[in-house]
Amino acid sequence: MSETSAYSGETPLSSQTLRRAFGMFPTGVTLVTTHSAIGPLGMTANSFSSVSLDPPLIQWSIAKHSRRHDAFAQAQYFAIHILAADQIDIARTFSKDGTAFAALNWRLDDNGVPVIAGTSARFDCKTYATHLAGDHTLILGEVLNAEASDTEQSLAYARGRFAQVTQLPD
Repeated sequence: MSETSAYSGETPLSSQTLRRAFGMFPTGVTLVTTHSAIGPLGMTANSFSSVSLDPPLIQWSIAKHSRRHDAFAQAQYFAIHILAADQIDIARTFSKDGTAFAALNWRLDDNGVPVIAGTSARFDCKTYATHLAGDHTLILGEVLNAEASDTEQSLAYARGRFAQVTQLPD
């Protein structure tokens, strides 16, 4: 007698089921910025992770159907900002409007990339490689500079909601 498992592959996988399962994994929330033909451009992303210490590499991905895809996929330089727990408004704003820099404390770095103040951490990157990956483009960045603040509260995302990462064990 055999049992049917949800992992057996016998039941077709729906995108709704897959999205729900992906949502069970808490992720950090980032603001990715670059310079584009229309000026400073940003987007909220939770598809960020470290890749390598030597050379220092990070990765993130962007949906091919995103209006901002080409600007980020073709950018030579970009910055990844790990948002602090009190920056939920930035995450929400840039998920809709990639040019919403007016209300932020920001400047252009030496490579012309917009960088914002007050985030938990920031990685200034040069594009190392891009790879097509299903309905996304995976962007690998070589970290040129990194900064981290003393904040203990970063913004997280899980199960379709924002959350705070607080008080980690020693």
